[in-house]
Amino acid sequence: MIALIFPGQGSQKVGMGQALAEAFPVCRETFAEADAALGEPLSRIIFDGPDDRLMLTENTQPAILATSIAAYRLLASRGLTAAFAAGHSLGEYSAHVAAGTLGFADALRIVRRRGRYMQEAVPVGAGAMAAILGLDADGVAQACAEAAEGEVVSPANLNGAGQIVIAGAAAAVARASARARALGARRAIPLPVSAPFHCALMKPAEARLAPDLQALAASDPRIPVVANVDALPKRTAADAIAALVAQVSAPVRWEAVVARLASEGVTTYVEVGPGAVLAGLVRKIHRDATVFSVGSPGDLAAVEPLFA
Repeated sequence: MIALIFPGQGSQKVGMGQALAEAFPVCRETFAEADAALGEPLSRIIFDGPDDRLMLTENTQPAILATSIAAYRLLASRGLTAAFAAGHSLGEYSAHVAAGTLGFADALRIVRRRGRYMQEAVPVGAGAMAAILGLDADGVAQACAEAAEGEVVSPANLNGAGQIVIAGAAAAVARASARARALGARRAIPLPVSAPFHCALMKPAEARLAPDLQALAASDPRIPVVANVDALPKRTAADAIAALVAQVSAPVRWEAVVARLASEGVTTYVEVGPGAVLAGLVRKIHRDATVFSVGSPGDLAAVEPLFA
């Protein structure tokens, strides 16, 4: 059984998807469609940069979505079908486009707003995120609780494989990182992000995004999408939208998502889009799974046996 998994913010790099667009008309048309939906040449920023423009959250999010859907459409055109889909944070939107819950143009516009709202929720520099390596979830939660001192800091990405990302006020994240090391964490690595995603500081962004999401024309997904917020398969449009709203300020439970997919009988995961971060995490969470990443023409040969 196959699941499609879609990457989130952090997987972006200038030039992603360009080789796909040059090699395959379906990918080229997808990037042109993205430009038309946003009324500006997003593809130029994706292919040519500059890096600082691509790294703006309101550009990064539609850029990753467009690249992921270009790769997905190529795979679909070759006959690849899946029983489930999931995505990490922003990638959940890509999963819902692939599943037919959201239209591509609507998704591009909504993630651009999502990026803008998340960026505007916290002044630049006031928030932070850090990856805590080698400490279990209870230990990370303890470090956050003991370091908060009245400020927000909490687990934001429960990625599995001994990696948990925390988010919150910058000073609180620094204190929690130090406390995590004292409790036995191997490392605490500050992340180069522009806002503290998936924590209570994102509540204003969630409140702004909710009516925008609820106004979208959404359909019941063709295949279940396992949500970040509760690791449960979403089979209706209403449940899918509710999960995307809650996701803004809730932690990404990626380890639980993969465990749920495994429990449903998934044995093969195809990461669709830029990078191979999720493929690496899946290999550590679901050790006997078969895992592929498809983000460039050279990746196609490996997945050809999966084509119908």
